[in-house]
Amino acid sequence: MSKLTPLDILNHVYGYSCFVGQQEAVINHVLAGNSALALMPTGGGKSLCYQIPALLLDGVAVVVSPLIALMQDQVATLLEYGVSAVYLSSALSHEENQHSLSKIRAGQVKLIYLTPERLTNDWFISFLQNLKISLFAIDEAHCVSHWGHDFRPEYQRLSSLAKLFPKVPRLALTATADYYTKIDILHFLQLKDATIFSTSFNRANLYYAAQEKNNGKKQLLDYVHKHKSDSGIIYCNSRKKVDDVAAFLQSSGVNAINYHAGLDNVVRADHQNQFLQSSSALMVATVAFGLGIDKPDVRYVYHFDMPRSIDSFYQESGRAGRDGMAANSIVNYGFKEIYELSQMIHESEVSDLKKRYELDKLKKMIAYCDSLQCRRQSLLHALGEQSESCGHCDVCLNQQNLIDGSVLAQKILSAIYRMQQKFAITQVIDVLRGKASIAVQVWEHHRLSTFGIASEHSEKDLRRSIRQLYSQNLIDIDFSNGALKLNANSLPVLRGIQSVWFKKNPTKVTESANSQQWLKTELEERIYQNLLNWRHGMAIRHKVSHHAILSDRSLREILNNRPQTLADLNQVYGIGQVKLERMGNDILNLLQY
Repeated sequence: MSKLTPLDILNHVYGYSCFVGQQEAVINHVLAGNSALALMPTGGGKSLCYQIPALLLDGVAVVVSPLIALMQDQVATLLEYGVSAVYLSSALSHEENQHSLSKIRAGQVKLIYLTPERLTNDWFISFLQNLKISLFAIDEAHCVSHWGHDFRPEYQRLSSLAKLFPKVPRLALTATADYYTKIDILHFLQLKDATIFSTSFNRANLYYAAQEKNNGKKQLLDYVHKHKSDSGIIYCNSRKKVDDVAAFLQSSGVNAINYHAGLDNVVRADHQNQFLQSSSALMVATVAFGLGIDKPDVRYVYHFDMPRSIDSFYQESGRAGRDGMAANSIVNYGFKEIYELSQMIHESEVSDLKKRYELDKLKKMIAYCDSLQCRRQSLLHALGEQSESCGHCDVCLNQQNLIDGSVLAQKILSAIYRMQQKFAITQVIDVLRGKASIAVQVWEHHRLSTFGIASEHSEKDLRRSIRQLYSQNLIDIDFSNGALKLNANSLPVLRGIQSVWFKKNPTKVTESANSQQWLKTELEERIYQNLLNWRHGMAIRHKVSHHAILSDRSLREILNNRPQTLADLNQVYGIGQVKLERMGNDILNLLQY
């Protein structure tokens, strides 16, 4: 093992001054030859937990990753730091893979990235048994669990590593894992005796907001225009919606790129590279995009459609602000999506237990969207963590937006009861508003005492209120036929024992501070733009994402501190020795005004 310390590597190679969270504890644990499970939030620096031990230990580290795009990006970034890393993939030519294997045999590589399918291949296992393996890092370890939101059966075959390489430490890493997923990780990866390192899931730099969908495309365009200098990801729940939203934004003059599995592989890879090499491009994508994509300067994640689970939402929203700087998470949602997603789960070909589990995850997501308490608090509670109110999410900033809805709630619950809990939302609303539709007359609901009892409310207001009753677990919905039903929590409201609060009209997002306000003078703006142009050119020349050249945080420090010498520049966040030697003089020249 090298005589250098983990902190030496952190400073010299990566240009970071100190570890965060439990990074150092995990690294020292692995360096001592021990296996572990590390639960860290997205952007919490999981990769350093295996990259630094890989650089300090003798031999080569093997990193398991679920996506080729992730491997490409991480290897390209490591090469910019001067770290010898390769990835093996079917996307590479035979000659490229053979060249990498030759370098591995010659001991010229410190990290190998590959998929679980390749790692468990018999030939490759034999190949590894002739090498000195320093550690196995299993990234996105939640993929091993069928309770997880990205289940990959191939991950379960990694259990063989414990038997085949009993003396090699194994480090499993993930950003989200509830109790059942964590149990599966420990079981399937043979880590029952391993130490678990768990860091808070709180992403303090993220501003959380949700808005009721009301002309969703206009809401999105308004938001994008307010953040036109920022890089963002817009998530949709279908390929068709992705293409539609991307085309809409493009027709409105926005630099939007589409991404989904239906695109040709070459086109998809080109779109990903465009996004990674731009400071302001928008990626409109299905949720498959971004799993492990290492683009730290994404300033917002905008869910055009509501995610189907709280875990998925945490992973997806966490792709914003991975550089630790301010970023936004916005969710658009509505009753239609709630119903469609619930039906999708109800009709899926999985066990009843799995359906209940998925519906519970979705209900937590719905509760987050309609939350009356701090949104961060609601999110962390859903992930099994307690938290104080943050004071700067949209709910905390808009407490005056609540109204007492107890009387209206009683009217709605009473109508559902008198309709024998057999009818869906449209029929219930027609009865409440006193609308004698054909269906209402056929069922003689116009004769009920609740007919017209809430006629002063619009259809939209009633639909919003019924959705919020469901979000607050005061009613249930039978998704086999859409019928609204009372539950045990309904009775205290009907009897007037429990108050109910509704949001007035949650269709607008309270804005957080604009990410570009830190530029104070015309000179700063000019220097900053020159730095951006230089970074973009370097990224294209080196065929890497622009953050692999310099992160936004590094650019800000350069602009704020105005280093005059290479020694000054070496103190900037993210500029290690190799980057200093390769790019230092270029950067200093750009600062000469």
